[in-house]
Amino acid sequence: MNHASTVRTVHAATTEPAWVKWILTGIALSFIFLFLLLPLAAVFTEALRKGLGSFWDALQEPDAWSAIRLTLLTAGIAVPLNLVFGVAAAWAVAKFEFRGKAFLTTLIDLPFSVSPVVAGLIYVLVFGAQGWFGPWLQAHDIKIIFAVPGIILATIFVTFPFIARELIPLIQAQGTEEEQAAIVLGASGWQTFWYVTLPNIKWGLIYGVILCNARAMGEFGAVSVVSGHIRGQTNTLPLHVEILYNEYQSVAAFAVASLLALLALLTLVIKSLVEWRFEREQKAALSLPPEQPLAYSAQPHDTPKS
Repeated sequence: MNHASTVRTVHAATTEPAWVKWILTGIALSFIFLFLLLPLAAVFTEALRKGLGSFWDALQEPDAWSAIRLTLLTAGIAVPLNLVFGVAAAWAVAKFEFRGKAFLTTLIDLPFSVSPVVAGLIYVLVFGAQGWFGPWLQAHDIKIIFAVPGIILATIFVTFPFIARELIPLIQAQGTEEEQAAIVLGASGWQTFWYVTLPNIKWGLIYGVILCNARAMGEFGAVSVVSGHIRGQTNTLPLHVEILYNEYQSVAAFAVASLLALLALLTLVIKSLVEWRFEREQKAALSLPPEQPLAYSAQPHDTPKS
């Protein structure tokens, strides 16, 4: 068998007929339409069913504004804390070898394997009135469960793997050569991180922050357990949607849900822009010619005099 026939055989074995491609494409598009686009369109259609007046009235209610403020506050605290933890954990796991490294990696992945409802119950057992620290907290008039601190703690728990898990493979792939060169040249640890490591991981870091923020704003399970569902005080946007829907206020519920949907779409747009910028920089870096040593050429005045 000659080379041409071998190439034709491999090409035929790895190329599907046109009808197979059309069927697979149709299945994928149908799935996207039925389970993504159609429900999204239903949210906005139901939210606007009674007109823009009812839509804006639902968003201007005091309880809705309280839920919006609490959601933004929770994300505004949880995301920066997870940013610090994620960068530190990724730096430690990817750059150093130490005892307990595998255990730290397992702890980072723990929220992915534990149900958010179970995570909320853990905080109730630890900080609740009958929990481990409950009597001490009550004696010092400190409220965590059924208060804002409990919501923030539960949100931090369910969102802290996103940034670390986004950065660990990226930092591992980059190696330690550039950092070692910076240290040899006299840079401090902070200077090495700020001027060498951070520019290399910035797009991965932004991507992780976007995912972390999206999960923080949309978290329901863990927050539902620790919030107490106190209207106007401990309800985030997802919890407020649930209460409105259970009270048969469907237009108001879908109006608030549409706000969450808009936040999700905005997150997708920012995520796509970050991916596009990252791919653009990668292609630009790959298109650069390899560095060549400068050839020394003697100038007329460099010619030694006889």
